[in-house]
Amino acid sequence: MRFVVDAQLPPALARFLASLGEEAIHVLDAGLLEADDGEIWSFALENDWVIITKDDDFQFRASVSKLYPKIIWVRIGNCSKQKLLEIFRKHWETIKQELEAGAFLVEVV
Repeated sequence: MRFVVDAQLPPALARFLASLGEEAIHVLDAGLLEADDGEIWSFALENDWVIITKDDDFQFRASVSKLYPKIIWVRIGNCSKQKLLEIFRKHWETIKQELEAGAFLVEVV
């Protein structure tokens, strides 16, 4: 799987996932930092990327769309970059297992 981290989350999350052997980029790396949700959605869908986001607009868009990319919806409040990475470190295997089992939306709470 390939992961694209949305703008509300730090580029460090993409680097962390890459350190685990995942193919992961931040929207900044993809030239999508200023892109609207529709552009990021299309990029993910056309290129088979999983979107990692805090934006509930992606979850809503998926609920009303026939085709949609997989989404990891980060539902934790504001926290430090270190805390965010700790949460992903702790739950990463479970998140991946859910995606591999066919889930199209995985919530991180």
